[in-house]
Formats: sequence, structure tokens, C-alpha cells
Amino acid sequence: MTAGKPIPPALLQWAQTVLGPVHLERDVSHSRPNSRVWELTCAAEIVFTKLAASATAFGRDTRALREVAPGMEPGTAPLLLASDPHQQALLLSPVPGRMVKSLSLTPAVQRMLHRRAGSWLRRFHGGAGELSAQDHADAAVEVARAAGCEKHLAGAADLIGPAERRTVRWHASALGQLGPLPTGFIHGDFQERNWLLDGALAAPVFGAVDLERARPHAAVADLVPLASGSWIGRPDLQTAFLEGYGRVLADGEQWALRCLCALDAASAISWGVPNGDLEIVARGRAALARLEVQAA
Repeated sequence: MTAGKPIPPALLQWAQTVLGPVHLERDVSHSRPNSRVWELTCAAEIVFTKLAASATAFGRDTRALREVAPGMEPGTAPLLLASDPHQQALLLSPVPGRMVKSLSLTPAVQRMLHRRAGSWLRRFHGGAGELSAQDHADAAVEVARAAGCEKHLAGAADLIGPAERRTVRWHASALGQLGPLPTGFIHGDFQERNWLLDGALAAPVFGAVDLERARPHAAVADLVPLASGSWIGRPDLQTAFLEGYGRVLADGEQWALRCLCALDAASAISWGVPNGDLEIVARGRAALARLEVQAA
């Protein structure tokens, strides 16, 4: 057994009732405290098991794995092998490839990666006809919830200064004044730490994991981590992504993206500081600094 978070005995026992004997387990969780994922080596295969951070995350993950992932190109999204609602546990098939965050890629390969990410996400989002009336209603609620910034500002206390608070509130108000936005079944955490690239084939294959935040929302909400991260100083990556996505953003979506970036930054700071996630805090502070300069 490897070092890291030890797998809970009850989870291992359940996994073995499904898979048979497990010969090796390896902690592959993200660095954030509520990430609990293990790679399991069995007689003839490798699978992954995870404990959801909450009942909401378990429900979102399960729905995405059952309803959306099977419609993706084979091998580009995990498939659900088994679930245990009592433990809020999942057994997942592996997605081939290496984590993009661990790769050193040339600018040309990065553009290829983002182009394929855009294509993958467009398929994941689905068409308007693939969402129910309840899904569209839930998406509208998500947008309204995102515009409610006071909870995050209160949670951040003095971690966000007066100028930054004005920036957040201005963008929250602007988001609330926008009309309906194109809806999709979003991934919810679509960024390079959850991307894989399989270079074993003649044409590299893109894949994505971690669907616990997947839900109906404004489709553009999935671009927030990219606009606040990979695309900064790299407009070529955004262009490549939208080429793969197959459409440009409408004017309302462009404004919504900016507003959602500001609100996400406040959320990131209010959550990241007490939870020790320095990466997400730095991303939040940088996003607010950029938006404040642009608004001046």
C-alpha cells in the first residue's frame, strides 16, 4: 500500500464485494481536503473509487455518470461501475491518458488540447432539447444563486478589501440584469487539473474526470476556470477552445462570463483561505485585480 490518505476499511470492503480482491490501493485525491479518491488494482484491471464530499455531490456525480457520460466518445469520460448510497461511494472506470497538469506541452499542442476540450464540452453540455423543463428551471436558479454575492463576502470578512467588494457587487448586479442565457449540463470544474491526454494513439485523445459538480446551469459557467486561469495572456487558447466548441459566445454570455469570474473569485477566496487552498485563493485575488482594473 502507498502513502497518502488511507482508504476507509468499509469502502475497501464494499469495493472488493464488487471487484474481488484488491491487490493495491493508491491515494490519488486532489490536494483539497474534501477530495477522497483511490486507484484500485484488481486481478485484471485498474478502477477508481471515490467518496463524495456531500449528498449533493454524490447525486450530481451519479446523475452525470448515468445520464451524460455514456453518451460521450468511449474512453473520454469515466463510466459508473457501481455505487453505494449509504457510503456515498462510487466505483469508476479509468479514463486513459495522463493528467494534463503533469505534462510539458508546446504552445501548438496546448492549442490542440483546448480545441479538443471545447469539442468535448460541447458534447457534454448537450443540446437544449436534451434538458427537461425542470433542468432549465434549475439552471436559472443556479444563475440567480451565483449573483447572490453577499454570502461569500460575509464569509471572506476582511480577506476581501473595500475596492474588491465594490467590484464583486457591481458584477453581481450586472449578472442579475442579464436576460436568459443558453443552458447546458455543465461539468462544473472544467479545468486542466481534471483533463487527461492520451497520446498512445496516432491522434491524441482528450478526456475529463471529476463530475461531482455537474448540473444544469448557464453553459458559459463552465468557462470560468479557464477564463480565470489557462486563458490569461493566451487568447490563442480561448480561440482554439471556441473553435472546438463550435460557436462563439453571444454578447450576453461574454458579459455573464466576466460577471461569473468576479463572483467565483469571491467564492474562491472565502472558501480557500480557511481550507488552506492557496492555489484557488491566488486565482481569486488575481481575477478581482484584473476586473477592478478593467472597470476603472
